[in-house]
Amino acid sequence: MLAGFPVVVEVPVQFGDQDAFGHVNNIVYLRWCETARVEYLIRIGMWPKLPPGGEGPILAGITCNFRRPVTYPDTIYAGARVTRIGKSSFRMEHRIVSREMDLLAAEADSTLVYLDYSRDRTVPVPEANRKAIEALEGRVF
Repeated sequence: MLAGFPVVVEVPVQFGDQDAFGHVNNIVYLRWCETARVEYLIRIGMWPKLPPGGEGPILAGITCNFRRPVTYPDTIYAGARVTRIGKSSFRMEHRIVSREMDLLAAEADSTLVYLDYSRDRTVPVPEANRKAIEALEGRVF
């Protein structure tokens, strides 16, 4: 289910991740995607120093399709991969897999833009970052 995802993180489900419905709350899935996305950005050298200054990526949008409810106790695997690189943005795909069920729990797509933080304007994705993504993904965009 995570073949082709160059970054996969393992995250234990916390008891407090559950909501009144008895399953993991929807916002936690986005946090799992964030964990995988940040690990991806660290691996390609794109994670900015905090607080951010200069240029770097910022999340512009995310959508998530929930396939199965996850409950405690469980461990999930969150995958991240880049699916498209534009002039000043790129798209990532995320998958959340439940180890307990051995099933796909959610799929998400996110759009990141490359931003000049001081001017609050998008700028082109640097060529070095494009090459780092291609090296991690093992393909050319």
